[in-house]
Amino acid sequence: MEPGAAELYDQALLGILQHVGNVQDFLRVLFGFLYRKTDFYRLLRHPSDRMGFPPGAAQALVLQVFRTFDHMARQDDEKRRRELEEKMRGEAEAQPTVEASTEALGPQAALREETPGPQAAPREEASGPQAAPQEEAPGSREDTEPLGAAAGLAEAPMGPPALPKGQEQFQRNPDSYNGAVRENYVWSQDYTDLELKVPVPGHVVKGRQVSVALSSSSIRVAVLEETGERVLVEGKFTHKVNTEGSVWSLEPGKCVLVSLSKAGEYWWSAALEGEEHIDIDRINKERSMATVDDEEHAVLDRLTFDYHQKLQGRPQSHELTRRQQWTSP
Repeated sequence: MEPGAAELYDQALLGILQHVGNVQDFLRVLFGFLYRKTDFYRLLRHPSDRMGFPPGAAQALVLQVFRTFDHMARQDDEKRRRELEEKMRGEAEAQPTVEASTEALGPQAALREETPGPQAAPREEASGPQAAPQEEAPGSREDTEPLGAAAGLAEAPMGPPALPKGQEQFQRNPDSYNGAVRENYVWSQDYTDLELKVPVPGHVVKGRQVSVALSSSSIRVAVLEETGERVLVEGKFTHKVNTEGSVWSLEPGKCVLVSLSKAGEYWWSAALEGEEHIDIDRINKERSMATVDDEEHAVLDRLTFDYHQKLQGRPQSHELTRRQQWTSP
């Protein structure tokens, strides 16, 4: 079975789970189906048998499937633990990083302070009638070379700041949570929606200065200037979006915020075609309760209630329902 294919049956399985009301009976339904409709419990006792499984094979198959998803659950727990530790470690290392950058300026500062030192020596050694010419020559070198070198260090172009590349860095930024930071835009996502932020020049403060063309498969964001239209972002989405549920707005002088409604409920590995893909195994795939519909809410509430009732040794919801049916007139 391909990854994600099992999710196609969620609605059908959810209906069964809602009907029976607890996990134990849900498993009874599944294994009862295998017992009645398949050869899952039939044993192969002779080489001529064409249906069934060798003794112990069916049980081993069930254990193998259970261990597969149990291993996935343990990996998810470990990943959440690592993300929390990395976040705490990053916050703890933030202050030492600032101190280290301050220390890195030390050699340059020392260079500026020490450079004039050797140039002062000829001035002290000069004497007699040659003192004036010797004073002038070193003086001119002192005014040009050391200051020029220092100026070169100070005025060297720094270049644009490096973009964060690791998913751990993206996860720390709310604007790129479960998404990424790209050269001209930044995007984030949850299970049902995707948000795109496109920085604009500081003089863009009104909506009429912006042009946004949005379709189910592409987007184009531009700003209107005196010389014409300047495109900031243009490309095709990696998946379809629902334009009826998508809107955009302008944060004056900051960015164009585009809120996109996904046409399908799945995680995106990239916002636009041609963009470097993120590792969706390293994002937070937990669904917000806001994205769970009323039917799923009811099932989750019932399962939570049954779980606490079972821990306290009290009757679960299906048992309470049976009691009410027996006691009702």
